[in-house]
Amino acid sequence: MKESVRATVRQILNNYLEVNNRRKTPERYAILDAVYDINRHFTLEELSEKLAEENRFPVSRATLYNTLKLFMELRLVIRHRFQGQTKYEACYDNNSHSHQICTVCGKVTEIKSPQISETISNMHLKRFRKDGYSLYIYGICSTCQAKITRTKTKKSNQNLNKQKDESR
Repeated sequence: MKESVRATVRQILNNYLEVNNRRKTPERYAILDAVYDINRHFTLEELSEKLAEENRFPVSRATLYNTLKLFMELRLVIRHRFQGQTKYEACYDNNSHSHQICTVCGKVTEIKSPQISETISNMHLKRFRKDGYSLYIYGICSTCQAKITRTKTKKSNQNLNKQKDESR
């Protein structure tokens, strides 16, 4: 992660905690650093494992939930619900993007599309100020498409062989 981003998100958290008379706990900063060190979508369990492996702080599940909730309010983290699975990602320097989600294997891929960004930027919404967007595109990835094709081909070949055997 860029040090400028780390410094900025830490300052946003600092300002919020000071203004709202909340404690500046080392756990909050350790969680924030871990979140911004992960360069992909992550689950609560993955975040917990990262904190444990880096010997930062052993934090409870409740602390993780509450801290991530605070980070979402500050727009430092975004929560996604991908096919029954909740994942999070750091979003300070990446507010707007799209995701491809395979409906067979559940694989999630981020895509950057200037056309989508431009279209959304040019949209005029009544009485609403856009801050960012997240777009989910559902379909079947190429790996799953290939597996499905192989399975169909295999079944088709088996049926042909069975028909040939029956005709003899």
